[in-house]
Amino acid sequence: MTWESAAQSESNITTGSTATAAPRVLIADDQSDILEALRILLKAEGYELELVNSPTALLEVLSRGSFDLLLMDLNYARDTTSGREGLDLLSQIHERDDLLPIVAMTAWGSVELAVEIMREGVRDFVLKPWDNSRLLRTVRAEIENGRAARKMRQHHAELEAHSLAQSGGQWEEAQRTQLGFLPREIPPIPGCEFSGAWLPIHGIGGDYFDVLQLDDRHFAFCIADVAGKGIAAALLMSNLQATVRGLAAQNLEPAKLTEQVNLFIRRNTASDRFITFFYAVFDAQARRIVYTNAGHNAPILLSRNGEIARLACGGLAMGISQSDYEQASVDLADGDRLILFTDGITEAANISSEEYGESRLLEFLRQNSTLGAAQIQSAALAHIAEFSGGKFQDDATFVVLATV
Repeated sequence: MTWESAAQSESNITTGSTATAAPRVLIADDQSDILEALRILLKAEGYELELVNSPTALLEVLSRGSFDLLLMDLNYARDTTSGREGLDLLSQIHERDDLLPIVAMTAWGSVELAVEIMREGVRDFVLKPWDNSRLLRTVRAEIENGRAARKMRQHHAELEAHSLAQSGGQWEEAQRTQLGFLPREIPPIPGCEFSGAWLPIHGIGGDYFDVLQLDDRHFAFCIADVAGKGIAAALLMSNLQATVRGLAAQNLEPAKLTEQVNLFIRRNTASDRFITFFYAVFDAQARRIVYTNAGHNAPILLSRNGEIARLACGGLAMGISQSDYEQASVDLADGDRLILFTDGITEAANISSEEYGESRLLEFLRQNSTLGAAQIQSAALAHIAEFSGGKFQDDATFVVLATV
């Protein structure tokens, strides 16, 4: 397995912007009349609402999307007034989003309860029946505070990245760290060859590739491209790698894993950042790949006779919106080659600013369909380098899986 690296120049850090979309409010209460009253009140103020009537539904909705505020009832068992049901939810909510502002609502209250919920991270406390004006003031204030907290976290992350970029020694340390995230050794996959090249144009970058052994016959592999270049993209890539590895260990289906990664990206990055992502689980015994594609360049499945198929099933790039992902499967035969790549490969341009493009890549692959994985990888990069004068304009990654 070979990772090649070619540094060309330094880059600027792109600063994210704060989202200006309508605030999203999640309301949780087991009484339909309460939900309807809150819906009418808040909808008139321009809020985007999601309504749920149980703790289970609340956690499920939080796992699928992000919100600017949670307005929740503390008591889901109407014959009790302990508030324990709602209090027990708080730790699970914070695990999903530790910056989500929470306003608690209940028809009863006490000093002891107020103290406890504040310790658990609840930002404010509203008694039923509520005063509309006070409730709206609370909602507006907590949404503003929550957005400010998220912006501050993003600002600190970018300051850290900028500080790192100002020091050559720290830049080199960042490069060594990022190289450590890439797979040092590819686990042997029965009946297959693997080869790949990773070429960040600034020494570090936003391209990402990984391969993981899940059990004796199942292997996960993925490729991703983080919008942007340099340290800012590298930091996001590193977070992505840690998230993917953690979820892969749970043996999630590709579509489900991608939905969870998308949720993480949307909660923890600026609104102008996105990631294209392809994730697959390969059954080496059955030679079947189950995959999903989140807006990434569709991998190329090349048969020995030169036929081409593209693995495009999935959904939008991650970080753009809450999204469900589809998955599909494909069977490999002897002599098949699966090629994964980022757009730095096809967007490599010549002196006339003409891009290499997918048509040239597909034609090259057809003409070299019988080569092994390492041979295809090295020959393809040589062909692209000859076309572009040996200079890439963007981070580039090229990976080949070949059945033998």
